[in-house]
Amino acid sequence: MRSFRIGSAFGIPIKLDLTFLLVLPLFAYLIGSQSSQIVELLNQVLGATITLETFDGGATRWVLGTVAALGLFVGVLLHELGHSLVARRFGFPIDSITLWIFGGIASFTEMPEDWRQELAIAIAGPVVSVLVGVVCFGLFSAVPASAGGAQFVFGYLAVLNVILAVFNLLPAFPMDGGRILRAILARTRPYARATSIAAEVGKFFAVLLGLLGLFSFNVLMIGIAFFVYIAASSESQQVQLKAAFEGVTVRDVMTPSERLHTVSPDTTIAELLQRMFRERHTGYPVIEDGQPVGMVTLDDAREVTPVEREAFTVDDVMSRDLVTIPVDADAMAAFDRLQEHDVGRLLVVDTRGDIVGLLSRTDLMTALDVVRSTDTIDGGDLRSASN
Repeated sequence: MRSFRIGSAFGIPIKLDLTFLLVLPLFAYLIGSQSSQIVELLNQVLGATITLETFDGGATRWVLGTVAALGLFVGVLLHELGHSLVARRFGFPIDSITLWIFGGIASFTEMPEDWRQELAIAIAGPVVSVLVGVVCFGLFSAVPASAGGAQFVFGYLAVLNVILAVFNLLPAFPMDGGRILRAILARTRPYARATSIAAEVGKFFAVLLGLLGLFSFNVLMIGIAFFVYIAASSESQQVQLKAAFEGVTVRDVMTPSERLHTVSPDTTIAELLQRMFRERHTGYPVIEDGQPVGMVTLDDAREVTPVEREAFTVDDVMSRDLVTIPVDADAMAAFDRLQEHDVGRLLVVDTRGDIVGLLSRTDLMTALDVVRSTDTIDGGDLRSASN
């Protein structure tokens, strides 16, 4: 997400995603345009005495809609602060809280694997939302009936924050309810297995939400369903990878230097492509005077037209931004670095900075297949072999 910082709360950076700037006016418009239905609901549910005369002014409904929309996102921010402050109390740093099109996201540096900690962190958000709803109801009850606009805003926020809490308690991992489900499952199961079950339940609920949104023509609900499905799959995969690679280092899965194929900067593109075809490799470290100076891939070579491949060399097309990983780093750290830099290969270096091997996505996936073939989620066979 592309976001910018607007401030901080309790030392936690608060950011706004660009999509927030799109959804805020939309929410303000929807609240304003549906003010008569909202008034009817508040009068029935909360016993309010709001009249439609409150909205007789030309811009009144839009002003109240904007205030209510802002209040709703303040409630979302407090919800995420609830998660964040409990997490920080357990010693987990919080990178930031970001408000975006689907509400808010608290970015944790590390997720807790102790079920008690996760349960406390997950339930903190809905508890805060209920408390915000109670406070808003108190303000709604305190303002005089003549202040119809204030009653409208506080009543709406009281109802919406409680609905937000209930919605987040759905067991649709990685929403709060899904994390609560994982915490409960993790009491008697390995963390990775608990995550896998919670993710499957989350994807099931995502499909239900998507169908409900489709039949009700609710684009926002369809978007939430899509986000939940993708996020559940992604986090489950990350946890499975972390569990599988526990105790496995880069040294265990890399291609060592003695088996490493390299090219020199003066190799022509035509020769490079011939080697790629012959050796079945799609990327090579570029070595000059015994030192790595770049990486060249099949995509780099394809940028040169066939008629120019004898004239152009590797030096003309290679990437000089070398992404390295220490030889004793965790295999999972290498996987994260590949994703962070969006590259297919990492140069493996020792403590002196000398190249000792190459680690590719293929190396990691092959190692993962070997681990999974043992039918043990902890990868014990691979670690035993490497040790």
